[in-house]
Amino acid sequence: MTVLDGARERWVHTGGVELCVAELGDPRRPTVVLVHGYPDSKEVWSEVAGRLADRFHVVLYDVRGHGRSTAPSPLRGGFTLEKLTDDFLAVADAVSPDRPVHLVGHDWGSVQSWEFVTVKRTEGRIASFTSMSGPSLDHFGHWINKRLRRPTPRRVGQLLGQGAKSWYVYLLHTPVLPELAWRGPLGKRWPGILERVEKVPGGDYPTASLPSDAAHGAWLYRDNVRPRLRRPRADAYAHAPVQLITPLGDAFLSERLYDGLELWAPRLTRRTLPAKHWVPRTRPDRLADWITDFVTATEDGRSGAAAKGKYADRFGGQLVLVTGAGNGIGRATAFAFAEAGARLVAVDRDAEAATRTAELCRLIGAPAAWAETVDVSDAQAMEKLAARVAAEYGVVDVLVNNAGIGLSGSFFDTTPQDWQKVLDVNLWGVIHGCRLFGRQMTERGQGGHIVNTASAAAFQPSRALPAYATSKAAVLMLSECLRAELAGRGIGVTAICPGLVNTSITATAHFAGVDATEEKRRQQRTSRLYEMRNYPPEKVADAVLEAVVHNRAVVPVTPEARGAHLMSRFAPRVLRRLARVKPPL
Repeated sequence: MTVLDGARERWVHTGGVELCVAELGDPRRPTVVLVHGYPDSKEVWSEVAGRLADRFHVVLYDVRGHGRSTAPSPLRGGFTLEKLTDDFLAVADAVSPDRPVHLVGHDWGSVQSWEFVTVKRTEGRIASFTSMSGPSLDHFGHWINKRLRRPTPRRVGQLLGQGAKSWYVYLLHTPVLPELAWRGPLGKRWPGILERVEKVPGGDYPTASLPSDAAHGAWLYRDNVRPRLRRPRADAYAHAPVQLITPLGDAFLSERLYDGLELWAPRLTRRTLPAKHWVPRTRPDRLADWITDFVTATEDGRSGAAAKGKYADRFGGQLVLVTGAGNGIGRATAFAFAEAGARLVAVDRDAEAATRTAELCRLIGAPAAWAETVDVSDAQAMEKLAARVAAEYGVVDVLVNNAGIGLSGSFFDTTPQDWQKVLDVNLWGVIHGCRLFGRQMTERGQGGHIVNTASAAAFQPSRALPAYATSKAAVLMLSECLRAELAGRGIGVTAICPGLVNTSITATAHFAGVDATEEKRRQQRTSRLYEMRNYPPEKVADAVLEAVVHNRAVVPVTPEARGAHLMSRFAPRVLRRLARVKPPL
């Protein structure tokens, strides 16, 4: 049984067609109308609809000629934006006659919804609009004209790039061939293509009506694309708040299409998602969260309200878990994600420090933040943590394995117990995090990112840090290996390699081979050196967010770390000679 099997169904008559409309949830609550794209039917929304139904009155309908809705006769001229607008108004009047609806569109559902939200006759009927993977044809036409009138190398490149992505549009304008392909081999192979290329899971989608849906839907392009691109409307301004969700891996649409969209949609909230085109099937959880937040904000009179951090469009609403979040780099990283609107799980072995970090994250901008206490070196405790996080908060989108301890001393002064402790925390803590939370990411099949905190010591040998450097070098290599393994699953892996950063790790570092008094003296002296260097952990946190956004593999942080990284590649002998120098402690 699918989500839509339990939906209430009705038929809406409009413009010579009958539209199949499905409803979920309480009709007394705000109404969210989901409009599907090409070559889909309303079932593309089933996973999103199920997640929204507890909060809203959810309405899905098969666009004319798709799914169980009837097709116009003749087909030519039966799919114009004007007629599609008539259909939307008929559905809105049937399901929510007294209140405006919240509109959500994907692909061609978004294209036609841009028409709905910018024409005069729908004013007052739309409370908000969430758009994904489907631009306004009017905005697209102006975008093209601007680049043709004032060409620059960058603008010409953008035109050519989008032109290459739009290859299928040209094919759909050819007579007969698209219909023959969809009713023949393409229709049969399409589910497998989606699963293989887009990683779309099976289930109730696509439906058996796909061949006829795709054949009829070719007229969406033929009736609208060329006329609108040639003569785009000059008054295509959105009269409702707009949330734009842009999948960064969309094979059909360039991000640059939405440059300057604020001109047409003054109340605009932007979101980006590391995903491909069919996000209603591959990322239903993220879409449902963002739609819920946007609709709720609009209903509360906070339209467009969102986190204002630098990467609010990228991390808003995502679930981020940071280990070692009680202080230093871990706390700074948690704060940076909180400023970007992420939900935080702050993990530390110090319960009070973790709780304080979570409290501050909520004050900074995180919509939610929780504290968890665990020793990352304890495999069983980590397994319980992973299960609890998944059950109570969801699958983590970004994992930051940051917890670590310092250890200094010569190789022969470092005891087996010292080695065990530093490897348990610095290496096994990372292994446990990657193994448990990384597996959850892969099983969800919706991508994610893992950040492992290594160190400049990973590629900079030192006679004073044999155990610490070994643990961090292992983290670096683990990250590289895991990155290769998870690349095909849409999960990025980054090794962050800070240099001298002003944190409390130096005050708690263990110095092997000396008594307690001498260890205390060395801790204090090392702390003073790091304080004099005064490189703040906030800069490392910024590098973490940059690395996730740009999916970087290895990120040296601080000038000395970058210098050591370059020398390890191009002048390793120099580093080996420097390693012989006895540190002034």
